[in-house]
Amino acid sequence: MMNKQLLFVKRPVGEADASTWSLVSNPIPEIKEGEILIRQHYISLDPAMRGWMNNVRSYIAPMEIGSVMRAGSVGEVIDSKNHPKFKVGDFVSGNGGVQQYTVSDGKGYYQVDPKLAPLPTYIGTLGMPGMTAYFGILEVGKIKEGDIVVVSGAAGAVGSIVGQIAKIKGCTVIGIAGGADKCKYIVEELGFDAAIDYKNEDVKSRLKEECPKGLDVYFDNVGGEILNIALGRLRMHARVVICGAISQYNNTTAVKGPSNYLSLLVNRASMQGMVVFDWADRYGEAAAQMGKWMAEQKLKSKEAVYDGIANFPETYTRLFSGEKLGKLVLKVIEE
Repeated sequence: MMNKQLLFVKRPVGEADASTWSLVSNPIPEIKEGEILIRQHYISLDPAMRGWMNNVRSYIAPMEIGSVMRAGSVGEVIDSKNHPKFKVGDFVSGNGGVQQYTVSDGKGYYQVDPKLAPLPTYIGTLGMPGMTAYFGILEVGKIKEGDIVVVSGAAGAVGSIVGQIAKIKGCTVIGIAGGADKCKYIVEELGFDAAIDYKNEDVKSRLKEECPKGLDVYFDNVGGEILNIALGRLRMHARVVICGAISQYNNTTAVKGPSNYLSLLVNRASMQGMVVFDWADRYGEAAAQMGKWMAEQKLKSKEAVYDGIANFPETYTRLFSGEKLGKLVLKVIEE
């Protein structure tokens, strides 16, 4: 059997394009004692991928040139050599990279059940984006009933879940998203109280209109000017969660930082970065709670699924163009 793999071959300057990767086919290696062979079904595409390509110090080591493109994945164990935890027929999720098959010792993988939820959900709401939203808004944002919560990137994989959890916890939620369709989606389908269309509305005036007394929690996925505007609306003891800064990831110039940061001082507010790996020992807890909310129809999951490993570069661009709703997923299994 041959394995189609997407190799990372060039560090991009600014936006990544098709020349950043190379699609190759290699024989699948024989598995060794204690290893498993996974036939991958779906690959997760996340904005964080852009940061992994940079040769800079970060929360995770940069990717090496010539390596398989890093990505979360979900698939089926099709061979096992006496693995103590996984057997043939198990479905598992982990970091298998952008390839059709992966060999692993099982470290970092956990079993999933396709009878309880579709496989793409395990790399979306019940995967890393869901974990990020859950711990980001509850542990870092420390929301409480009655809080005014503002979420940027509100129609995306993380933001859409953040807003729904905040609603479940009794908060008023305002989402910032790009385009009328996304704004309609987060209000009418996800239950947000209001939406601000950053592409067609003045965010500063609309935020003042929706939060006349200010905001208690700002969950930031975009950085840049929208972060700056949100800092100007903080209430006393507000919390700002720095999850991502997608507006800055493809910069060829210096990252634009907030000039409004003194609002943190005036309002005795806090701004804290978060990386989901810090809560790895509690993923099971989060998945169980979110699974319960999904069963009770309090939490909705949406995945935008595209097909074909060869289409990775084109699909990847949707992370930054905004041409998708919810979690971006690539199907790599060939029937």
